[in-house]
Amino acid sequence: MGKTPVDLLIFDLDGTLIESKWDIAASVNLTLAELELPQRPLEEIFGFVGDGVKKLLRQAVGDNNPDRFDEALRVFRGHYLAHCLDRTRFYPGIERALQHFARANKAVATNKSIEFTNVILKGLGAQHFQFVVGGDNGFGLKPEPGMLLHIMDRLQASPDRTVLVGDSTNDINGGHNAGIRVCAVGYGMGNRERMTACRPDWFIERPEELMEIFE
Repeated sequence: MGKTPVDLLIFDLDGTLIESKWDIAASVNLTLAELELPQRPLEEIFGFVGDGVKKLLRQAVGDNNPDRFDEALRVFRGHYLAHCLDRTRFYPGIERALQHFARANKAVATNKSIEFTNVILKGLGAQHFQFVVGGDNGFGLKPEPGMLLHIMDRLQASPDRTVLVGDSTNDINGGHNAGIRVCAVGYGMGNRERMTACRPDWFIERPEELMEIFE
């Protein structure tokens, strides 16, 4: 089998391009501590990641404290902006893959707030990407297709030559809702069984495998 031709690779951010869960979890617990709410185990916070900051903090703050939510958002913003590059890095192999596809258009579509996204990409390598859309840019959150359709429109890419790379059911369902194929990654934060059930078009264990599949 030959390689699949692509003009546009759209990447999820957390759990796909970057290992960010440690900084997110630390900032959530700093926020809970400042609000004098009980801190949460790291593994529990990891499970909250992927649906955007509002849902992340709503789950962390808990249903018993809805009146603290706006305060939590404000406090978290300060902590996370200060700490979002403490331990966050591209996954091993990501930079090599991005350089390999230097001639293809590459974009980021993340449910993460664009403010945090821009700070992290500026610190790690924003030059790799022609376009970046975050969860608060007004196109909805994955699995809604809005941000993916917007990126394809802006970069004038056809659905049959566009692939979304992601680590969650939101990515797989979002890609299929946008009419594009999806390559799921097994090294991120997503639940493998749930991802498999969403029937991604490809499933890889290492970023370098992108170079074997696409051209």
